[in-house]
Amino acid sequence: MTELVKYAVAEGIATLTFDSPHNRNALSRQLVTELYERLDRAEADHEVKVVVIGAEGRVFCSGADLSEAAGGSMEEGARGLVDLQRRIVAFPKPVVTRLYGAVRAGGIGIVAASDIAIASDDATFALTEVKLALAPAAISLTVIPRMTSRAAALTFLTGETFSGAEAAEHGLVTRAVPADELDDAVAAVCAALVTGAPQGLRETKALLARDLVERIDSRGDDLAALSGRLFGSEAAKEAMLAFLNRKKK
Repeated sequence: MTELVKYAVAEGIATLTFDSPHNRNALSRQLVTELYERLDRAEADHEVKVVVIGAEGRVFCSGADLSEAAGGSMEEGARGLVDLQRRIVAFPKPVVTRLYGAVRAGGIGIVAASDIAIASDDATFALTEVKLALAPAAISLTVIPRMTSRAAALTFLTGETFSGAEAAEHGLVTRAVPADELDDAVAAVCAALVTGAPQGLRETKALLARDLVERIDSRGDDLAALSGRLFGSEAAKEAMLAFLNRKKK
């Protein structure tokens, strides 16, 4: 089986790289399973102080794998996305996302769950669920607390694309930089993070993450159920089938 999440460690930084070009780095069961495994490896490695999540190619993540979603119940998948966000939020080491190219739907939940998100200013983001008769239910757990309420309403209800620079203005990402400065910006943040003492990083992150963890724990089940119900609706099935057919043409 082809590896979909690459893992590398250097100078106290574990880099996890999505590499699933056949579905534009969608959150397939295999990719999510591998991401969990790589996070577990980074947590157990005492040499690792920081985790960076990035991607190969022009797409960071295209969201849920609709080819899997169209074939059955998605409540379990939505529950998995809730759990993945919690894993990142509660992870005992800082998590940085490197964002280049397209970031869509469920992939934005990974961005919002991370501690620091650095995007190229021409990266593109979209919460496209509304166009598929869905709602960004599971990822709202982390996305809504990051964004201003006006920005959340605009991006959730229109489903339209917005840039990395706009994502920074909205509060979704920490900083947006020109594409040719992205690697340097991520490296600079990581260099600062690795100077922290492990206990200091762990306890400070727990302090920052407390409200988000409580939100996920209190509302995760209900929002996963909502997501599953919407994915299972006839309106969503028709919209997803039409979308998949358009992609094949």
